[in-house]
Amino acid sequence: MNHFTVSHTDRVFTAVMVFKAPRTRVFEMWSRPEHLKHWWGPTGWSLPICELDFRVGGEWIYCMQSDEGQQSCGKGVYEQIRAPELIVYRDYFTDATGNINPEFPASLNTVEFADLGDGRTQVTSHSEYESAEQLRMVLDMGMTEGFRDTIARLEAYLAGV
Repeated sequence: MNHFTVSHTDRVFTAVMVFKAPRTRVFEMWSRPEHLKHWWGPTGWSLPICELDFRVGGEWIYCMQSDEGQQSCGKGVYEQIRAPELIVYRDYFTDATGNINPEFPASLNTVEFADLGDGRTQVTSHSEYESAEQLRMVLDMGMTEGFRDTIARLEAYLAGV
């Protein structure tokens, strides 16, 4: 990856990354469970649960598991999809069966895929929270580091497929 930055305002976490792969291929990595299970999550975590109904109104149920057995589960509900340009979904913390955990903040995630015209794709991801306190909570949980690891795993996976 020749470009990766993260930033945040009071309620929005933004990551911008550039991959050496065509836009349709990068979009496919975000929209198919057979690919997501190989790269989603930080280093040392696997994705043993990855059920995806990739359509507007569809859900993505996932659980990451650390090498030590710790789990972190979530559910995404797709609100907009424009292949290969845009994915918008609400993301929730859940238990392993997809029941939302109201103690943790939900986010509205917008992922944009831009063709840079030379076999590279820029992905811009915005995660918006209802309040600055909610964003601070996920930042304190390691969101920045986890996202960096996850994107590094995607880059390595893209290089091998």
